Amino acid sequence: QVQLVESGGGLVQAGGSLRLSCAASGRTLSTYAMGWFRQAPGKEREFVAASNSRGRSTYYTDSVRGRFTISRDNAKNTVYLQMNSLKPEDMAVYYCAASKSGGYPKANREYDYWGQGTQVTVSS
Repeated sequence: QVQLVESGGGLVQAGGSLRLSCAASGRTLSTYAMGWFRQAPGKEREFVAASNSRGRSTYYTDSVRGRFTISRDNAKNTVYLQMNSLKPEDMAVYYCAASKSGGYPKANREYDYWGQGTQVTVSS
């Protein structure tokens, strides 16, 4: 069992930056692919970014590519999402998730463990 706890959300002006953290306990993350998802009010949860288990391969949804960076420190059992040049449309609850699948999975159903989420609010 893996427990995931996100932190780092908050209120930021458009154009600003935030770094989200996802701390894991229970098991080491080094064997899991990790992903970030987000859910805005009235919308379905959507994929944002993913990293394979070693962090050597990453993938981003088109709307955040070039602005967001997923990284991981397996020694600290923590995954990060650096978000730059934030836009109002980035506003959502952000979730991290762990997957036993290989590669960098992009579908919700491929993830086995989820955090509770952290709110990101972007003011225009």
